[in-house]
Amino acid sequence: MQLIDIGVNLTNPSFDDKHQAVLDRAYAAGVCQLVLTGTSVDGSEQALELCRQLDESALRLFATAGIHPHCASDWNADSEQRLRGLLKEPNMVAVGECGLDFNRDFSPRPQQEKVLEQHLAMAVELQLPVFLHERDASQRLLEILRDYRDQLPAAVVHCFTGEKKALFSYLDLDLHIGITGWICDERRGTHLHPLVKEIKRGRLMLESDAPYLLPRSLRPKPKNGRNEPAYLTEVLREVALHREESEEDLAAHTTACARAFFRLPSITQ
Repeated sequence: MQLIDIGVNLTNPSFDDKHQAVLDRAYAAGVCQLVLTGTSVDGSEQALELCRQLDESALRLFATAGIHPHCASDWNADSEQRLRGLLKEPNMVAVGECGLDFNRDFSPRPQQEKVLEQHLAMAVELQLPVFLHERDASQRLLEILRDYRDQLPAAVVHCFTGEKKALFSYLDLDLHIGITGWICDERRGTHLHPLVKEIKRGRLMLESDAPYLLPRSLRPKPKNGRNEPAYLTEVLREVALHREESEEDLAAHTTACARAFFRLPSITQ
């Protein structure tokens, strides 16, 4: 089986000095390609540098460039220029992480909306897919996206944790859906069990969101409590169970979906 992790925060400090070991474990587990998430301008630059340092073949590691809604207040006149430059690099495969987070509101909502629109405009201009974040903001996200959707090549709602109404609205807008270890959480993720059946093939992708969201169903659990891309196999197992598909079948169609979405090269393990 081949898996593609569409969202890993490899620039997180918890991975410092451990990058190669983390990647080696991922490759051994069948995760053959990874998309490193950019959540700030500096972080996006760091993600690109990791791609260059750790993947001389340019076949395994790719990155996104964007500003997370938590950091929307950091947007300034220089941000767009730097992001635009990054997004023209060969390893950069999507605009984001960008979006709306009305759960924590670390940045004012009007600023979050303004910065999201800046990202969407860049994605339209550069014809790149968009890597979206949404928490407690599905209706507003949909309202903003509708003005851009016809001009965007594709967009994925990463780490989907919402309810049926939001899911169906995203699918009606022809968006992709990313599922993480949230579905493995018996405290807050069980509502996703019936919903993952509703995501048609060609719209579903898998992600670790490491080092966050360690699958709670994972056995044995790592003593450090840190999630890794290697544990994407546990997300695969849980999603396959609730979609009533074999793990091999789910791996095949979600990997094909991710490869087409991000325009990744084929790879032989």
